[in-house]
Amino acid sequence: MAESPESLNSQPSAFNKLCEIVAKLRAPGGCPWDREQTHESLLPQLMEEAYEVAGAVRAKDDANFREELGDLLLLIVMHAEIAQETGRFKIDNVIGDVTEKLIRRHPHVFGTSDARDSGAVLKQWESIKRAEKTSKHYLDSLPAGLPALMRAQKVQSKVARVNFDWSEPGEVIAKVEEELSETKQAIASQDGEAMENEIGDLLFAVVNLARKCKLDAESALQTATDKFVARFNRLEDALRAQGKRLGDVDLAELDAIWKQIKEMTKSKGRMTN
Repeated sequence: MAESPESLNSQPSAFNKLCEIVAKLRAPGGCPWDREQTHESLLPQLMEEAYEVAGAVRAKDDANFREELGDLLLLIVMHAEIAQETGRFKIDNVIGDVTEKLIRRHPHVFGTSDARDSGAVLKQWESIKRAEKTSKHYLDSLPAGLPALMRAQKVQSKVARVNFDWSEPGEVIAKVEEELSETKQAIASQDGEAMENEIGDLLFAVVNLARKCKLDAESALQTATDKFVARFNRLEDALRAQGKRLGDVDLAELDAIWKQIKEMTKSKGRMTN
């Protein structure tokens, strides 16, 4: 028998049901582990789940992507529930704030702005955001706790929106070459502090090059790392097939096998340098 519209409307939505379950887990008589959690204790899980969402996206695994989004949503609801218990705010406040912000920062959709492309939209977003914030400096709003690679690209992207940017990728390549030269000089000097400074500058310049080429530096490095891991796994398999083990083979032999694997993977079109 089909349910009436009235009975359907009286049932909690899936999101409301999730909020009710989390509240019950946190309530007296609920789950001891959930009741012990604080904003601080949940932070490592929050960061881990965000990275797992990113991993599922890169793997193009929809089932895992859906699951990881759920895990991330659970932690957001848990944080909001903890805040509600102490009278700070509710999940409805979180949703209301972000809804209002989306409307306010998209006047080209909900207002009279004539921003037509993504570049104009981003500049408009930054202008609106600056008007809303009371920070002393333009970059103050960027979290200092972001992973270094991600933070570098966000800083570079943000200043580019106010016209502090290279005109062409070639200019960034010249900067990378300049920083590489200075890094070589620092290494030759064996000055530890100078080496750290110059390698940091070199990394920053390379991130800028990725951004200027319209690439995400974090994703590019992740892809390169995945490629290295896959090749190293094949190297290990090749050694095992010869009855050898990692640690018992010298660099010259490892390098010879590595070069063979690179050529083989290139020719098959699965990986490129």
